[in-house]
Amino acid sequence: MDTTLTIKTDKKLKGAAQNIAAALGVPLTTIINAMLKQLVRDQEITLSARRPNVTTRAAMREVQRGEHLESFEFLKARKKGMRPI
Repeated sequence: MDTTLTIKTDKKLKGAAQNIAAALGVPLTTIINAMLKQLVRDQEITLSARRPNVTTRAAMREVQRGEHLESFEFLKARKKGMRPI
């Protein structure tokens, strides 16, 4: 069952956090839920996240457009030195 968590935070902080989350492609709610789950699981607070670099962002856009994708079967065959069927 889902519930709503209401917190008080600075308006500018919330806006900045939402902008960063959007740039990372993740809703702010997802980030907060992940942090809460990690807190419960590890019983400690660890904060670390980096925005993907230019190369990674370009690769992510290619995948979203369906460009340069190989099937798992192709990769398995290549690893074994075989040609895919």
